Amino acid sequence: MDSETRSAVRRLLWYASGYRGRIYAAVSFSVLNKVFDILPPLLIGLSVDVVVEREGSFIARFGPDSIMGQLWYLAAITAVVWVLESVFEYLLKVYWRNLAQDIQHEIRLDAYRHVQELELAYFEDRSTGGLMAILNDDVNQLERFLNDGANEVVQVVTTVVSIGLAFFIIEWRVAWIAFLPMPIILWGSFKFQQWIAPRYADVREKVGLLNASLSNNLSGIATIKSFTAEDHEKVRIGSASRAYVESNRRAIRISSTFVPLIRMAILSGFIATLVLGGYYVSEQSLAVGGYTVLVFLTQRLLWPLTRLGETFDQYQRAMASTDRILNLLDTPVQVVGGQTELNSPVKAGRVDFEDVSFAYGNDVPVLRNLSFTAPAGDTIAIVGPTGAGKSTIIKLLLRFYEVTGGRITVDDHDISDLRFSDLRRAIGLVSQDVFLFHGTVRENIAYGRPDATHEEVVEAATIAEAHEFISGFPDGYDTIVGERGQKLSGGQRQRVSIARAVLKDPPILVLDEATSSVDNETEAAIQRSLEKISIDRTTIVIAHRLSTVRHADHIYVVESGIVVEDGHHDDLLERDGLYAALWKVQTGTALQ
Repeated sequence: MDSETRSAVRRLLWYASGYRGRIYAAVSFSVLNKVFDILPPLLIGLSVDVVVEREGSFIARFGPDSIMGQLWYLAAITAVVWVLESVFEYLLKVYWRNLAQDIQHEIRLDAYRHVQELELAYFEDRSTGGLMAILNDDVNQLERFLNDGANEVVQVVTTVVSIGLAFFIIEWRVAWIAFLPMPIILWGSFKFQQWIAPRYADVREKVGLLNASLSNNLSGIATIKSFTAEDHEKVRIGSASRAYVESNRRAIRISSTFVPLIRMAILSGFIATLVLGGYYVSEQSLAVGGYTVLVFLTQRLLWPLTRLGETFDQYQRAMASTDRILNLLDTPVQVVGGQTELNSPVKAGRVDFEDVSFAYGNDVPVLRNLSFTAPAGDTIAIVGPTGAGKSTIIKLLLRFYEVTGGRITVDDHDISDLRFSDLRRAIGLVSQDVFLFHGTVRENIAYGRPDATHEEVVEAATIAEAHEFISGFPDGYDTIVGERGQKLSGGQRQRVSIARAVLKDPPILVLDEATSSVDNETEAAIQRSLEKISIDRTTIVIAHRLSTVRHADHIYVVESGIVVEDGHHDDLLERDGLYAALWKVQTGTALQ
């Protein structure tokens, strides 16, 4: 067993330590089932002994003297053995399979819970399909091994130990030669494990890449169709699928050679027992009943070892998957919530950026000593050219990323000290990129407050000017919006998003390019909604269209990560700086 596999086993055992009692019970049932499973060959040997030795048989020493009495005695023992074998088989399957279900359920939830705690940067560097492969395929692979493979391992060990003892008790001279193929079989099994392990790790990697491509294409199906790129994507997915197939084929070539080779080793042990045991019977140094037991037990001993290949196959797949799952669980969380619990929710909603600096993973500065204040209850706007760092400001306020310098406060609380739940509960985000969940309109509006009444949902939708078009749907608020809200128009999705923020009723409202991708009529409707919901709450507006922020209480103009201008709309126009230049471009006066 290589070091990586041992590490995966240790990590899995540590993870499953809470199930130790159930694991011990499942192992016990597997052992008892196998013990009773190998007793019938002994009973056959005893019955042969009764027929041959008659009143001088082994059974006659402990039971009735007559042949029929001895046979009935054996029949009763046989019935008990078979019943107990069946009972323990039922118990082992129930225990192992329920254990598999519970462990896969817990490890999947733990992995998903951990994924939710990871910072946004983690997801920007990874594909959704790759994470899905871990959370679904890899967890299912572990479940399949725990369902059957773990029991197989326990029963193979039980078989070797139990039959080994019986062999040496009955006739040690035959036992050693029957066990002669064992080192070859075990050596072959471990070599097989070494050869196959990297192949299965590659298989898991390839299936992750394939899932990532499929997930990405399904999300972008409209783009594929609009560029008539179906054939190109078919070839690309075919290439990823072919790589997965070839990776599997390399593993299959090795795994398929195991059983035929092991069968030859088993054949040598069986022939040796047959010939040598028969010789000792002819020399009258071994009873016929004992010889019968040895012949049957040799097959019971060696034949299950042919399943080692399949068992190791499942085992290696499971360990490759386990490694990927536990590696995900071990991924450190870079942005950790604070410990300060607000005794009461944020009320005023004052926001301060104090000399905030930030750079993404490439270390190129995005914000440099940026400072501004959003007074409680005021509406401030942040504008500037593309790439100025406007959206980054919102991500830092929500602590999707950690500032690299300075600090951000909400009502004089440093946000790095606050619990995520308290901070984010105080902020309502309406983004340009609206995400609606597959479900009803009502469920999406009430996402932040699932306990909201229907009347509260309708009131929020009315404020967001969404009630009218929602009422026009045949199913009204029970209308299914489709994945990502694809059944709704862009403007409808945006207004549902605003209704969601209204119902949350946060003291701080953040609008990130909320009207940039809608038509003028829809923009006007959304603007009316925003004017209603921004009353008596702190509102931070990130805008590209300056017409939407001209009535803001204060406007901050950001360029290259710093505030270069600030003031009211009219004041900024009079300064004839960057804001005035942007205004002229958007209104067309720059061309005059």
